[in-house]
Amino acid sequence: MLRYHTQGYSGYGVQYSPFFDNKVAVATGSNFGLVGNGKLFIIDIDNQGRMLETKSFVTQDGLFDVAWNELHENHVLVAQGDGSLRLFDIQLNDYPVAIFQEHEKEVFSCNWNLINKQLFVSSSWDGTVKVWTPMRQSSLTTLTPKPMTAHNSALSSKDIPMSNQKRHTSLSKNKNCIYQSQFSPHDPNIVMSCAGNSYVTMFDLRQPANANQYSFMAHNGMETLTCDFNKYRSHIIATGGVDNMVKVWDLRMVRKMAANSRQPMSVNEICGHDLAIRKVSWSPHHSNMLLSTSYDMTCRVWQDLSDDGRRPTGKTNSIDPTHGCRFIFSHHTEFVFGADWSLWGQPGYVASTSWDGDVCIWYAFAR
Repeated sequence: MLRYHTQGYSGYGVQYSPFFDNKVAVATGSNFGLVGNGKLFIIDIDNQGRMLETKSFVTQDGLFDVAWNELHENHVLVAQGDGSLRLFDIQLNDYPVAIFQEHEKEVFSCNWNLINKQLFVSSSWDGTVKVWTPMRQSSLTTLTPKPMTAHNSALSSKDIPMSNQKRHTSLSKNKNCIYQSQFSPHDPNIVMSCAGNSYVTMFDLRQPANANQYSFMAHNGMETLTCDFNKYRSHIIATGGVDNMVKVWDLRMVRKMAANSRQPMSVNEICGHDLAIRKVSWSPHHSNMLLSTSYDMTCRVWQDLSDDGRRPTGKTNSIDPTHGCRFIFSHHTEFVFGADWSLWGQPGYVASTSWDGDVCIWYAFAR
């Protein structure tokens, strides 16, 4: 395991460079997001296995997410707490090369389109998803999930801290805040988002505004904090929520049942975390392996037993004594917010970052 400490800053997001096998970008905020600045760290791994800060940019507000430009090896996008997105060139100093300012509240996620690499998407606590191009400062389109109210009297409400800032105390009551959005790696026109009202929404950019989306409740009325597309099975997604569960969904079934106003069922439910799931990420090398991070201060690697890598099995992770858990990384000492699989070298390397300020590189499959 390799470790780098971002002194004075707490980690929120981390991503490997799509161009260099030894470079990661880390989005952080000072004082757990309580007050003060954010900082973008560019960290290289040298031939001796040391993690070295090669560049950094201090911002006026905390940074919540990070995404590399898929067309330019030196450009990094960050989601900032003042409602802006900022694009930095790591060959330059101090200031961003572009600022995108439209969101009215904190921007909590950003994601670059892997197919149409001219586009990126952002989501905010203002309840909107915006699609952008770095060629212009105004967004190309704004996507707003249809208002939906989640009611489930059988479940008690769980409010979790998105940050410690006093001005954020009402955000846990704002069930329309969108925690994550991302483009499909299979179709450049499909965008997925998840929100505090428990709904996951699928948008199709090719359709008119009044018919471009369908939604489903993912976590029984409790906040859905994260979502991800399977990299190999275009119809499979995973979500994570405040109910401490990772759920796997088949979008073919979801869309059919949503069209009939019926609540769809997940094809697999994965239990094991003790607190809310903060991040889920499917492996770029295996169609049935995924990673999750949690407020319980661990990262866990799971095998999705509903698929054997070639075809559906009809099984769920409940049949396995370990619930399909193949590895637990427990070296963080605070909430683990971000993690990313490495595309490079031997499959299985992961970078993770936490409120403890540590950025760790570790191997996900027990040797």
